[in-house]
Amino acid sequence: MPGARRRGSGSPNGEPPRTRIALIAHDHKKAELLRWVSATRQALSRYERLSTGTTGEVLRARLGLPVVTVESGPLGGDLQVGARIAQGEIDVLVFFWDPLEPQPHDPDVKALLRIAVVWNVPVACNVASADFLFSSPLMAADYARRVPDYAEYRERRLRDGGS
Repeated sequence: MPGARRRGSGSPNGEPPRTRIALIAHDHKKAELLRWVSATRQALSRYERLSTGTTGEVLRARLGLPVVTVESGPLGGDLQVGARIAQGEIDVLVFFWDPLEPQPHDPDVKALLRIAVVWNVPVACNVASADFLFSSPLMAADYARRVPDYAEYRERRLRDGGS
């Protein structure tokens, strides 16, 4: 997987690849995410959207926004999104997490944020960073995200008998 990874996957009928965005919010941040999604709905309509369970249900119920969902965060949804990032299936992560409230799944939250950094996926953690990210001309471009080359790391781990 080293080198560059193009966003999205093209459709069989020749449509250009669509950027795939994960939208997640902790309970105390869901209203904030709803306001942001409502304000950027037209821009978001150009992208494929994935969300953890509860956030996705709220986006569908309150805004009528079509979104694919995985499990709720505390039930493994954050880990499912992280796995999709590692598999190259998520291009942008919008995760309005709550830094002031302890979460029962804090290790999963940390793992999700960590894996986004590992695979060089842009992350927006609040309205300001989401606004900056989505106003970037790179969002509309055929951007080839640089994916780190972990071949040396993998070989070292095999050589040293690590996991």
